[in-house]
Amino acid sequence: MLEETVNYLENEKKKNPKDTYEIILVDDGSRDTTAQVALSFAKEHLQVDLRVVVLEKNRGKGGAVTHGMLYARGERCLMVDADGATRFSDLAHLQKALDEHTHQGQGVAVGSRSHLVTSEAVVKRSFIRNFLMRGFHTMVYVLGIRGIKDTQCGFKLFTRSSAQIIFPNMHVERWIFDIECLMIARQQKIPLVEVQVNWHEIDGSKINLMVDSMHMAKDLLLIRMNYLLGLWCVDVTKARKSQ
Repeated sequence: MLEETVNYLENEKKKNPKDTYEIILVDDGSRDTTAQVALSFAKEHLQVDLRVVVLEKNRGKGGAVTHGMLYARGERCLMVDADGATRFSDLAHLQKALDEHTHQGQGVAVGSRSHLVTSEAVVKRSFIRNFLMRGFHTMVYVLGIRGIKDTQCGFKLFTRSSAQIIFPNMHVERWIFDIECLMIARQQKIPLVEVQVNWHEIDGSKINLMVDSMHMAKDLLLIRMNYLLGLWCVDVTKARKSQ
């Protein structure tokens, strides 16, 4: 994934020498060699602005993404899963869409796999997995996230202004954090655009279908009720403080 990412960004930099980029890799307290591999890569590619952050304990995917976003320095901030499931060069499609939909510096381009629902990879999934997936999408729709068919794709591009509003106000740190992220964007009237991306299934998923599905359902209700009851709210002054 790092090789693909750097090759793409370096090629883009050759086209536009004034453009710069940074890569922040957040290791969420994992027990594998992610951090060591990244540090070795950095030593071999000294021209790359690569920062490796190792969290002392596991915070969950949402916690890791939030941590990285809060320390990002770019005018555009991309969150991307490290498993390489999404073709990194599709960033160009997200950038184009974000350019077209940004309003007053605000905007989020959401990578989407919704066009793959009839693909062989999805059709061959187990009945229970597809059933739970459709049930999840139904709950998301009922609870207010409409117009975005795929909320969970780990490939989202934010303007800096939008990232600085959304991520300082995040509460959820597990898999379902994407929903809160998009709910905050909706609440703040930040333009959202869904962009189809190339994606392939990666073996070795850490999700336990039944257990994690129950956690997701609980977190969905938790997010919705806390915002409805006013227990959670968006403090835009946090954005100014974090810039």
